[in-house]
Amino acid sequence: MRLGFFTDYSEQVSAFAHRTGFTSLQLSAWPQSSLNADTITDGRIAEIKGDLASKNIEISALGYYPNVLSEDETAGKEAQRYLKQVIGLAERMEVGVVATFAGRRKSRPVHESFAPFKEVFSPLMDLAEKKGIRVAIENCPMHDFMTGTGDNIAYSPELWDEIFRLVPSENLGLEFDPSHCIWLHIDYIAAIRQYAKKIFHVHAKDLEIRRDIMSRVSILGSATTFQGHVMAHGWPRARTPGWGEVDWPKLITALYDSGYKGNLDIEHEDDVFANTAAFTEHQSEADVVGNYGRDEFGLTLGYKTLSRYMA
Repeated sequence: MRLGFFTDYSEQVSAFAHRTGFTSLQLSAWPQSSLNADTITDGRIAEIKGDLASKNIEISALGYYPNVLSEDETAGKEAQRYLKQVIGLAERMEVGVVATFAGRRKSRPVHESFAPFKEVFSPLMDLAEKKGIRVAIENCPMHDFMTGTGDNIAYSPELWDEIFRLVPSENLGLEFDPSHCIWLHIDYIAAIRQYAKKIFHVHAKDLEIRRDIMSRVSILGSATTFQGHVMAHGWPRARTPGWGEVDWPKLITALYDSGYKGNLDIEHEDDVFANTAAFTEHQSEADVVGNYGRDEFGLTLGYKTLSRYMA
């Protein structure tokens, strides 16, 4: 198991990763990233792969996290089209995993997204299987505390069972992030052991529960304060590994015990330690990756925590 982080590719990022000791990167494949699946050339792919190989850095997965079930039909169709392109890009780059969201009809109850999920992901998984790519669904609900809705139905073991029943593909699995389990009150160690064969990629993100905030706004979050961007977590606050409630030795032990063969990549969203905490815009997951994914201070702290537990 290698240790890395989720980022947009650049030569500067790869140099930092190598200098610090990281040997894995999950690369952003959003349209605005350096790996635009519609436009990137084979020559540029060769340059990126060559740079990383020279530094003993493995590409663990590509990441693209839209709402493919969006009620905005135009946006949903475009997300579906581009996700197919990312699967094709993974094949071109010889990267075995694409990480994404299951999507959700945001204004509707969760169960009303089951049929659309089956309709969208059945052909997606046919394509992925033909290309030898595994699709890993992250377990983040993308919860909006103001509205009580979200962009992703695959956030609990109950719902993982449902998506695997709806689309019974061996190439459909999970991108497991323990931080979401903590604020959703899910036993993340038990989940790793139960779903070991379906965990294709792991995000290393810690979580701090701001009980001072929760005691004022309740577990449902603030009904009056809107921060206006995707990082407005409320009482659960993302932290770099070692600064929250995740028991990393137990988690890594569970991964090894369960036979996990992938890498562990930090998803840096800690605005406490980010030198670039003056970020003003986080309107999408792409913005988060593009900004925090190149913040050296927070990533270095995460490396110092996790590298102690990994050979």
